[in-house]
Amino acid sequence: MLDHVDAEKNVQKIISATEHEVAPSYELQHSHDSEDHEPIQERYGNPSYSRFHRVASKTVISFGPNDPENPVNWRTGKKSLVIAAGILQVMNSTIGSSICSNAIPQIAAEFNITNETVLVLPISIFLIGYIVGPLLWGPSSEYFGRKAPLLISFVLFMIFTMACAVADSYASLLVFRLLNGMVASAPIAIVGASFADIHNDPTLRGRLIAYFMACTVFGPTIGPLLSGFVAAVGWRWCFWIGLIFSGATLPLIIFMPETYAPVILERRAQKLRKETGNLSIISPLEIQIRNVREMLVSTISRPLRMVIHEHIVSLSSLYLALAYAIFYLYFEAYPIIFQVGIGAVLAFLIFIWYDGFLARAKARNASWTSIEEYRRLPLACIGGPLYVISLFWIGWTASPNIHWVVPFLSGIPFGMGFLLIFMAMLNYLTDAYKTLSASAQSAASCTRSILGAVLPLAAKPMFDRLGVPWACSLIAFLSLGVSLIPFAFIRYGDRIRTNSKFCQELK
Repeated sequence: MLDHVDAEKNVQKIISATEHEVAPSYELQHSHDSEDHEPIQERYGNPSYSRFHRVASKTVISFGPNDPENPVNWRTGKKSLVIAAGILQVMNSTIGSSICSNAIPQIAAEFNITNETVLVLPISIFLIGYIVGPLLWGPSSEYFGRKAPLLISFVLFMIFTMACAVADSYASLLVFRLLNGMVASAPIAIVGASFADIHNDPTLRGRLIAYFMACTVFGPTIGPLLSGFVAAVGWRWCFWIGLIFSGATLPLIIFMPETYAPVILERRAQKLRKETGNLSIISPLEIQIRNVREMLVSTISRPLRMVIHEHIVSLSSLYLALAYAIFYLYFEAYPIIFQVGIGAVLAFLIFIWYDGFLARAKARNASWTSIEEYRRLPLACIGGPLYVISLFWIGWTASPNIHWVVPFLSGIPFGMGFLLIFMAMLNYLTDAYKTLSASAQSAASCTRSILGAVLPLAAKPMFDRLGVPWACSLIAFLSLGVSLIPFAFIRYGDRIRTNSKFCQELK
């Protein structure tokens, strides 16, 4: 069974044997145009467009360096459409995760729910959907392209949101929330990869991932605000408002172009076969075996294989999972929405400053800028301690004897730390795994959603038994332990990537 990395590796071996080289990401360098297929050259005679290689009996197509259909060469307007559609999809997903949080009392009253553990299920079960969904959506985007999974999942998201609005029982509401979470996980798994598709420059790509991460923070904070206003009219209106927002977003997704280069090349090869009658023209993606069973096995297993065998993925996922779970725990325990928003804005400003600092250092040819870990991880080294401090802060100041402003302000370093951690770690995953970044991010999304769904359920027993100070301290000590991970990556990351099967196959 071959996935597309294995297929590309085999293509490279074949071409190497015939004294031609294949560059990464399907761009075939030192190309040798086929001499026996003149119609191809008439159609794409410009050397800045398609390139062709003879591989055994096949003619393999690739992008030239200035090919206008290569996503990295698109016009600014076309890239802006992708960015806008991606950001709005993520906002729909993350707002949807918490859209009913302030309507829980009304939902409980209508369906006669009194058990406090059961009351949090509309939020937790949505996050359980986040566990399952990325295993399908992320890797499938590496076979079928980014647009199809995003469009299909978004239409289903709208359908299940409407189903939540008309649910006639608590059980049916929970089922639809689960399904909603499964399809809402698609943009979380794919959008970051689609941003990476349209930019080769790590600086620009990093900024887009920062926008993506800002949406994942602001979305869950906007949801409770909306439900707080709308719940007075009726809890069902929380979902109707969400449906209206998603309906306004849908046209952008419909007109969003495909961004995944291997799929664009596959479509070009199909078009050329039809136009020229030359059935030997193929894309690198078509070389692999693609029956449904093998595709499904590869799709589902790749994120799992990454979590098990890739130390960068497993340790990053552990760090992100704990931070994410604490984030959702706090939204159920404390009213810190405003402060977290301020902290997130400050974190974004820090990211922009560091981005400029890095660009100036690269312009001076500073040697450290060539080390991949230094491009992203210093922000996590700042964010981790801020996150830990905020947890101790709120735990030991949330007391009737201390003015409410003191614990209130703990949300600012909390928001700063959370966003800095996520921007740094997800950018690092994207840089390390490139065309497989959707699978890497799916693995991270799945693991953090597991903890994000479970920890809030355990929150009340933990706080009841330990008390607020020591419960927060327990979480803080756990956060302190995982905050060492980016420091370890800075020290050993290059060695880890050198020994990584996935990283080496992408070179």
